[in-house]
Amino acid sequence: MDIYQKIIKEAEAVTPEMITFRRSFHKYAETGWYEMRTSSLIARKLTDLGYEVLVGDKVCKNEARMGVPSDEELEKAYARAIEQGADPEFVKATKGGFTGVIGILRCGEGPTVAMRFDIDALGVNEAKDEEHFPVKEGFVSVNDGAMHACGHDGHGASGLGVAAVLMEIKEHLHGTIKLIFQPGEEGLRGAKSIVENGHLDDVDYFLGSHTTETDVEENDITPGSFGSLASFKYDVTFRGNAAHAGGQPHLGKNALLAAATAVTNLYAIPRHGEGASRINVGRLIAGSGRNVIADKAFMEMEVRGDTTEINKYVSDYAMRILKNSAEMHDCTVDIKLMGAAESMTSDEELCERIADICSNHLGMKVSDELSVKLAGSEDVSYMMNRVQSNGGKGSFMRVRSPFAAIGHNHRFDFDESYLTKAVKVFCGVAYDLMKK
Repeated sequence: MDIYQKIIKEAEAVTPEMITFRRSFHKYAETGWYEMRTSSLIARKLTDLGYEVLVGDKVCKNEARMGVPSDEELEKAYARAIEQGADPEFVKATKGGFTGVIGILRCGEGPTVAMRFDIDALGVNEAKDEEHFPVKEGFVSVNDGAMHACGHDGHGASGLGVAAVLMEIKEHLHGTIKLIFQPGEEGLRGAKSIVENGHLDDVDYFLGSHTTETDVEENDITPGSFGSLASFKYDVTFRGNAAHAGGQPHLGKNALLAAATAVTNLYAIPRHGEGASRINVGRLIAGSGRNVIADKAFMEMEVRGDTTEINKYVSDYAMRILKNSAEMHDCTVDIKLMGAAESMTSDEELCERIADICSNHLGMKVSDELSVKLAGSEDVSYMMNRVQSNGGKGSFMRVRSPFAAIGHNHRFDFDESYLTKAVKVFCGVAYDLMKK
């Protein structure tokens, strides 16, 4: 049998199991660094398939993790994961938020191909009405404040499908496969810690993807993407001194005023002439009462740029504003990096190869555009950029599926035919890159 035809057949055969995994991940949704049940089940399945499996701090470098929750919250998540059916052997490695899994398949001499599948949910409360498909089918999220509203449940499940199919054709592969199940993509928190643990340093080809919306009659895949905005996410805390607002205002150091000064000036940062830039203060909390000079103000903010360089320009400017605003009002400021991403561009040569494989060997409809511009930010950029900086090639694909609602919406859902498409693409491209 032609190997591409075998991939198609095996992808279809593994689809029911992928659907089961997808619905399990969806029902017990876990946000970034809490993906303990999810990681344990992925590790168990990869082990059962025969992969070399890395878990715990072997996946993410501890000091490179960003936006890690408190120890107390991580302990609660760990207990919940156990209650909700985490694998008893592998869940132990996730304690403290060390989530994420890497499965390695060694097939002799040849190129190393890495594939990334993000696995975290969003902080969204899912719709509960009967018209919502996960409600109808009994897999709506049972975890308050957590929902797979961006398709990462499908990404993780499709990664397990890829693992199963690649194992079926391993005698035709030459080289090494790395399947990276990444925590903390939302908020751009997880990828950099995997990169800094060295897992991308020996990679020749890198493949990532995201499900994206389409009508049923349109194409199945766009081979690449470019232009995702580089970004930094910051938590900012201003600290001053409380005092009576009526009797002794001169003894106070107004953290609220320092924060307000910062906000108005952050939005006044000059735009960059070489590309788009963004800044947003999404949250600001300050003070304790109308007659008290505020001694603390907390701000959540982000900067973005068309390129890594433009993003740095905005960030550097923002840092000066934050520090000078604090100094102006005799306060202190603590700035904590909570997430980050770089800009990225898929390799045209690899995109052309993906298009040829999908169109001529996998029977898939390929978009007229080899690569599309992304509007948001993606920390997969750290992985792709590390591979490219070492002379390798990478692409971030868009695998298409009808959506029930836009991404990050409480009614989001995707068509599960996406799972089969994704497995065909990843396995077909991996075979093409690793055959003799």
